[in-house]
Amino acid sequence: MPLIEVTLVAGRPAGQLRTLITRLTEAAEEATGAPRRNIRVILREVPATHWAAGDVTIEERNEEQP
Repeated sequence: MPLIEVTLVAGRPAGQLRTLITRLTEAAEEATGAPRRNIRVILREVPATHWAAGDVTIEERNEEQP
């Protein structure tokens, strides 16, 4: 049973997340031959204040951009 876990910064529209689930499922089905009903996809959304690189959060980085 393939399990795909994706971590994203929160804020994408529900439709975009749904499309991601569908495309990941299709890719796993094609690549592994696993039945669609056995493929699991977990999306984890993290607030922009909780994701940092180089001691700068994504929210801080976005505030810096004009």
